[in-house]
Amino acid sequence: MPKAQPISIHDALDKLTFFSGRTPYSTDEETADAFSCLSEFQNGGLYVGHYQGNSEWERHGYGDELVMVIDGQTTLFIWQDDHEAAHTLTAGSMIVVPQGLWHRFETPEEVKILTLTPQPTDHQTEHP
Repeated sequence: MPKAQPISIHDALDKLTFFSGRTPYSTDEETADAFSCLSEFQNGGLYVGHYQGNSEWERHGYGDELVMVIDGQTTLFIWQDDHEAAHTLTAGSMIVVPQGLWHRFETPEEVKILTLTPQPTDHQTEHP
């Protein structure tokens, strides 16, 4: 999607295929239809996703990440000060994940999510 064009988040989410059973070992190929980049943004992109399950650990070395829940609920765990801080996000809520902090999602039920994510992103399945 080119910049300087209106974007309908709801239309973009409607085009996704719901992915159930996400695990830290799910591949990009398995989840490809559940996520979409709507636009480039600074050193990353504006993304939407529609899934259920748990993610791997990730971190962004080139900027903060904005995470917003459009529909549903997820718990975002941020590894900070040698422990996991749990943050429950529901429809309409958002959080800024500070640059360089490892984080992961636990989503027992369906969620629709929007993120402003800097790239590149580091991923790992092991606890940081």
